[in-house]
Amino acid sequence: MHLKKLDLLLKWCFVICVPIIISSCSSIKNVKYFTDIPDSQKITDLANLKYEEPRIQPDDILSLNIQTVDPSATQVLATGTLQNSAVGATTAGSTGSQTIAGYLVDNSGNIELPVLGKIKVSGLTTEQAREEIRGKASKLFRDPTVNLRFANFRITVMGEVAKPGVYVASNEKVNILDALGLAGDLTIYGKRENIVLIRQFEDGSRKMIRLDITKSDILNSPYYYLRQNDYLYIEPVKSKVVASDAIQNRSVSVITAVTAALISLVAILISTNKL
Repeated sequence: MHLKKLDLLLKWCFVICVPIIISSCSSIKNVKYFTDIPDSQKITDLANLKYEEPRIQPDDILSLNIQTVDPSATQVLATGTLQNSAVGATTAGSTGSQTIAGYLVDNSGNIELPVLGKIKVSGLTTEQAREEIRGKASKLFRDPTVNLRFANFRITVMGEVAKPGVYVASNEKVNILDALGLAGDLTIYGKRENIVLIRQFEDGSRKMIRLDITKSDILNSPYYYLRQNDYLYIEPVKSKVVASDAIQNRSVSVITAVTAALISLVAILISTNKL
């Protein structure tokens, strides 16, 4: 009789503890990236992904510097009034709002430079824009050197990340993993298989793309590299709870300890013939 009661108690403990342990293990599985890559020391070859340079759009801010062999001419070209834009963004390695100085691309896709006047740059890559400006400057100055880059390559990361916000990247070749790294990575509650990318195109149209970073296919996706003003939203999983991982782990430990104590108590009672 005593053995039957003990066997029944052990079955109930099994029913209670096993789902908790399984749920704990499954939560670890759900936070992994690239789950389809074998867990071994073998090297996994990836296909070459063609990088498409971002195109300049209206409202972009361009950092531009023109130099010539004539110092006086260089001084003239540098006397333009730069557009200053206070952007509530964080640059990699810094915090707080940044005031970005540069030439603002107007709604018609032009920038206005001292001496050279208005130049159409919308729809061009930074390399193409450099050549366009160099061509204009060559008509007036000898051997001009043009340096141009995005001053506001902004990426917004919101949702289930450690540090949601707007980030200004230090270069143009930024991928989705870079952006998540800037935002402190996803929290344990972020839905890794369904990240939403909102992208605006040169014609003003917008698209929503869903990305899955649990699969290695993301490394070959045409949306792996981000563009300026891209918006990433990480949706929370349905099973999100208020408790943190530490609280969850403590709860498992407490339940296990209580269960063990109950088993010990029952065993003592059985041995003394009091149950």
